[in-house]
Amino acid sequence: MRGDRNAIILRMVIRQSAKLILVGYVLFALVEVAILILWFATNLHPDIPFWVPMILPAVLLIFLGIRHIQRASTRLKVEGERLRYESGIFSKTTRTIELAKVQDVRIDQTLFQRMLNVGNLSVETAGSSSRIEIPSIDRPNEASSHVLDLAKIQRSHQV
Repeated sequence: MRGDRNAIILRMVIRQSAKLILVGYVLFALVEVAILILWFATNLHPDIPFWVPMILPAVLLIFLGIRHIQRASTRLKVEGERLRYESGIFSKTTRTIELAKVQDVRIDQTLFQRMLNVGNLSVETAGSSSRIEIPSIDRPNEASSHVLDLAKIQRSHQV
């Protein structure tokens, strides 16, 4: 039974939060509805084509879509004895760190991030340039504790 529990614990995927993206989609919808209401409620600009006031929300929607794709293509995976950071869609960047070499996990949060329970996670190893950063993850304190616990387990198994 204990072996099954460790197998479950040793697999984990950390992704960037979708909270701010969802807020952006809600703002997009509100701006779109407000523009439509103003457009049809007032007859201030009868000579301007209907699509012109929709340009600003369309640009917002494009930026949200790009951000959504970036979020989906970035992840930090714990697989057995390794921590793997993957980023990119067409060209991929992958960094792999042994869990036993993790020395520090840092969380940075702005006031707004703290209100949403989101934070930036930074994992460091012994080398000076061995840092993996993943911005805006949900429940960063839980993720940090989990990664450090897994690193501790891996170090104890190496002895």
